[in-house]
Amino acid sequence: MTEHNFEHMRRAMIASQLRTTGVNDAAVLAAMGEVARERFVPRDRVPLAYADAVVPLGGGRELNPPMALGRLLTEAAPREGERAMVVGAATGYSAAVLSKLVGPVVAVEQDPALAAAARESLAGYPVTFIEGPSTEGHAAGAPYDFILIDGAVEFVPDALVAQLRDGGRLAAGIVEQGVTRLALGRKAGEGFGMAAFTDAAAAILPGFEKPRTFTF
Repeated sequence: MTEHNFEHMRRAMIASQLRTTGVNDAAVLAAMGEVARERFVPRDRVPLAYADAVVPLGGGRELNPPMALGRLLTEAAPREGERAMVVGAATGYSAAVLSKLVGPVVAVEQDPALAAAARESLAGYPVTFIEGPSTEGHAAGAPYDFILIDGAVEFVPDALVAQLRDGGRLAAGIVEQGVTRLALGRKAGEGFGMAAFTDAAAAILPGFEKPRTFTF
């Protein structure tokens, strides 16, 4: 495939996957139109880079559909100068897009193979990449105005909420009874709450599962 092919696919993604599903923030659309999504998938998955579906990255991890990222960023409305962190950054696509909106970004990923791929793919982007447990975030860079958990989770760790600035936002896919809903949360003093706004497919992140209890 040529760069012209990919440019056409990016335009099609914006027209058919983003604008039609409520991604209407001009800055978000521009950022997703600029970042070459094909750089952030394995070579044998490049033809699927702009598919309206999760894309396997290896090691049981997946790249989320464009719509999921677009809606989360639209609802959170991150802006230039805000301090932001991406948790579960995988190969770095969402961190690259977010950096177009806010400037420098912290990205955390615990899988060594994905972290290595991300460091290569993110060359030239203002992203500080941290390899470590996703559930712990990066407290040294806190407090954050915005935290994006790049995937679906069954709970939001207290460690991440603690790294939010008062009034800060956190966006993620929340899994409830087998259904994934995109949600936006806000911190107010010692309180934190999330509100879902739409259903969507999103890859489940390891380490964010609730402990299973025994039942008869």
